[in-house]
This record gives sequence, structure tokens and C-alpha cells, in this order.
Amino acid sequence: MAAGYDFNERPFLVFWEITRACALACTHCRAEAIPKRNPDELDTEESKRLIDQLIELAPPMLILTGGDPLMRRDHLDLVRYATERGQHVGLSPSATELLLRADFAELKAAGVQRMSLSLDGATRETHDAFRGVTGTYDRTIEAVRRAHAVGLDLQMNTTLTRSNLHEYEAFKQLMFELKPAMWSVFLLVPTGRAGLAELPDAADLERIFEDMAGLVGNAPFAVKTTEGHHFRRVLMQKMGAKGRAMQGMRSPQGIRDGRGVMFISHTGVVSPSGFLPIDCGNVREKHPAEIYRHNPLFVSLRDNDALQGKCGLCEFRSACGGSRSRAYGVYGDPFAADPACPYIPRACRPEEDCRTPL
Repeated sequence: MAAGYDFNERPFLVFWEITRACALACTHCRAEAIPKRNPDELDTEESKRLIDQLIELAPPMLILTGGDPLMRRDHLDLVRYATERGQHVGLSPSATELLLRADFAELKAAGVQRMSLSLDGATRETHDAFRGVTGTYDRTIEAVRRAHAVGLDLQMNTTLTRSNLHEYEAFKQLMFELKPAMWSVFLLVPTGRAGLAELPDAADLERIFEDMAGLVGNAPFAVKTTEGHHFRRVLMQKMGAKGRAMQGMRSPQGIRDGRGVMFISHTGVVSPSGFLPIDCGNVREKHPAEIYRHNPLFVSLRDNDALQGKCGLCEFRSACGGSRSRAYGVYGDPFAADPACPYIPRACRPEEDCRTPL
């Protein structure tokens, strides 16, 4: 990211859920996906108008997600339309038969710069159970092969939960075998179908992050986290100031929900992220730039001084800031402390003053 990038003016990543339809039944689904498309989705004309508005906002990357974006017949048209106007586009499809019927070379030619695929179980049995449909693991591995065959940049996503945390070493080995450009490790957020009981223990996550830090700059793939912002703190603790510039940081300024990230739903509702489903306006009524720059929640989420509990006192808050989505999912307050982080800031004296979220 270029020096001086201003998160107050534009997001770094825009996630657009172009449909909520999906053939899978994932146990942790943020979107609580549905089998058929919602008739109230933004239609093709509205979608192209939104793309024009996003071009004005100029985020470095637009990710088309879902549901399963391939459930929209015009998904390639939307990719082409955005690409022809200079927008970098990523695609996050589901590993279904629909994906294996797609022409991966055509996806790349249309302008998809990176495809993300998910592996949430390190074995066929555990991944298929997680995704709710038999054969999903095999389809994912085949999709990886096809993406490599056409030179399509690939990101692998893994959501860590209490149930699959023991497979971490196997996940890591899989990444060395599958050779993605990036491995993005998601930390569960209790929203949608994901329940609080599946949130891993913070101490266990800390040990995993310490191991992951050893991969940064050494593995043949980049490593980052999603809704695991305190990985940046672990990197900085291990590497000092140098840690701010490492791959896993994405930005030394600290991207998080509403701060460099914006989410647009299939019906046009704008939220700080897909995991923080608070309605901040609709692109059918307001320009997305207006919502991102001026909505009170977005403005507050970009203010480190608005953070509460130990996150508000933490010396790493400008680079991390914690998951605002997880704070909201657990405590009902997007400014509370992130319950997945065990770190006690130096400003917490005595330590007990920082044990409460607020």
C-alpha cells in the first residue's frame, strides 16, 4: 500500500456480495446463504451503476463474493465491466459443480486477478462436514489445479474454529502442497450460522499466531489473517518495528472493519464488513463514497480513541485495533475489546482493570 493512503477517504478492500444464493450449507456461513437468488438483488443495471460509483471511490481491490457469485449468470459481465474501467477484481466462488463447469481461462481473461477458495477441514471428511455437502473437498482441490493450470492467482482461506483448531499443522502442510499466492487464516466471528461455542480459546490462537509468524517471509506463499487483527501485534512483538512492514500486516495503518474495509450486500445494504452486519445505508439511495466517508459508525470505527476496554488502552491499537465484528458478535458492542486476543496492554495496571470488555 502506498505511503499516505487515507482510510478516511476510501477503503482498501470492497467486498460485494452480488448474490446470497449458494448450493452449499456451511455451518459457519456469515451470509446464511439461501438456495435461490433473492428477487430484490441489485439487478444488472443497478450493479453496473454501483461499479461506476466504486470506480469514483477507487478502492485498490473489489472482491465479488456471496453466497456464490457464480449463481448470478451475469457474473462475468460484471467482472468485465469493472475491469474495463480500471478496477482490480477478485472472485470468491463456492466449490460446487457450477465452479467446475466454469472456464478458468475465461475467468482470468475477463479480469479476475485473484480467486479465493476455502479449505476449512484438512481432510476430505472434515471439510465436507464443515461445508455441509459431500464432494466439496475434492472439488476444491480440482479447482486449485485448474487455477494453477491457467496461471490464475489463488488465495486459500481457512476459518479456524474450536472444532478444527487441532488440524492447524495439517492445514499448514496443505498450503505447502497447494502453493497458493496467499494463505488467509480467518478467525471465527459469531454471526450468521456461526455460534459463540465454536470460538477458539484465545491462548490456543496465540500459540498458532506465534507459529504463523514464522511463516511470514519464509513460506513460498504470503500469510495474512482476516478478523484476526492481533496477528499484527504478534508480528511486531517478534520483529519490532520491522514487523509493521511484513506481509501479514497488509497495511501498517491497521485495516479493520470500516477502516479500509467496506461491505455491500446483495440488496445494496452497506456495512463496515460482512461480519459486522449493521445497516449503514443503501447504495440504491446513497453513493457508497458518502456512506463510507460520513456514516457515523464508519467514522467512529476509524477513530482509535473510540476503542474501549483493553483494546482502547493497547499500545498496538493503531496497527491492530482488534476485530470490531467479533466484539459486536460477542458483546453487542463494536467498540468493545476483542475476546480472541489474550494480550494485556502495558497500560493495564492493575491487570484486572482490563479484563472486562467495556
